[in-house]
Order: sequence, then C-alpha cells, then structure tokens
Amino acid sequence: MSFSITLVIIIVTCIVSFSALNNQQLFEGAAHHPFMEKNKGQYYRMLTSGFVHADFFHLFINMFVLYQFGNYVEARFADLFGAIGPFIYLGFYLVMIVLANLSTHFKYAANYNYRAIGASGATSAVLFSFIYFEPMSMLGIYLIIPMPAIIFGILYLIYESWSAKKGHDNIGHDAHFFGAIAGFVVTFLLYPSYFSTFIDKIVYFFERLF
Repeated sequence: MSFSITLVIIIVTCIVSFSALNNQQLFEGAAHHPFMEKNKGQYYRMLTSGFVHADFFHLFINMFVLYQFGNYVEARFADLFGAIGPFIYLGFYLVMIVLANLSTHFKYAANYNYRAIGASGATSAVLFSFIYFEPMSMLGIYLIIPMPAIIFGILYLIYESWSAKKGHDNIGHDAHFFGAIAGFVVTFLLYPSYFSTFIDKIVYFFERLF
C-alpha cells in the first residue's frame, strides 16, 4: 500500500476532532472566530477550524467526501508534480481550509457570537478539483438521479449560494461555496494546460448525446 497524504489528513482530523469533542477548551480555541481573529490576531483559527467538528456525523460526512475524491486528486498531483506532488496536495488542502473561511472572516468580523468549524470548505475544494480533472464522471452514488460531475458542481454552487443568502440553518454554506470555487480555480492555476482537456471532455459527452 502506497503512502497516502489523504489518509494522513483523515487520521489527524479524526484524532483532533475526537479530542476536541471531549475538550471544550480545545474545541473553542480551534474554532473559526472572525472577531477574535481580527481583534486578537488569532488568525490560526482560520486553519485549525478545519480539524474540529460538531459531532461524529459531521466528521464522517467530511472525511467520507475527502476519502472518495482526495485519493484521486492526490494521485493527479503526483502525476503532475512527481515526488513532491502529494506534498503540494497537502499544501493545497491546508490553503483551501483558509480560503474557504476568508469570506466569513470579513463578513462576521464584528460579530462576537459567530463561530464555524469543520473541513467542509476544504473537502468542497477537493471535490471541485476532481471535477476539473473529471467533469463528466458520474456522481450517481451521491444522488438519487445520477448526473455528470460538472452538472452536479453547478447545482451545488447554486444551492450553496442560495442557502448562504437565506441563512436559515447553522451550516457553513459560505465556506462550501468559496471552498468549491477556490478548489477549482487553484487547480486550474496549477495545471492551466489541462483546461482544454476539461472543455473537450464536456463537449465530447454532449456530442454523443446529440
């Protein structure tokens, strides 16, 4: 079995998350808290929040998504960058946690009561990195009606944008949306020459339909 950065991330996240669930001080200290970040300089929270979760189900969903798509994306980074590819992938994942939190960092900087936790922004980024590489891969496992990854991605962005504006629940839709966008854009910047292949795969799929 080859060394897997994705598996390491999952193991570390599970250890930290379980520890935080049993340690309120650790839980509170790691959470994304824009007020404390801006006013107390605790910017590390924008990263540490990606390693703590509200409960087992929250942790399971994020790690399941990471496991399903992370190994593929990690392998593509290894193909692209060679031996350092998995470590670039690790950097990608960590940066995505921060980028996904940027919008709420500015949006809620004056709101002492706002806090956020979870790796959802980073896992959304990994999913959209996968979509960049495999836009027409079917994601039927996760949907009642199977559909190409690119269609799922568009619907995902529409839903997360709408939900963020509605603000009717305690889910970090802003992080989901901006994490997804960041994941796609940064993957494009790392591998811009692949964009023509991305377009070709989409065109070829729809040409076969018609």
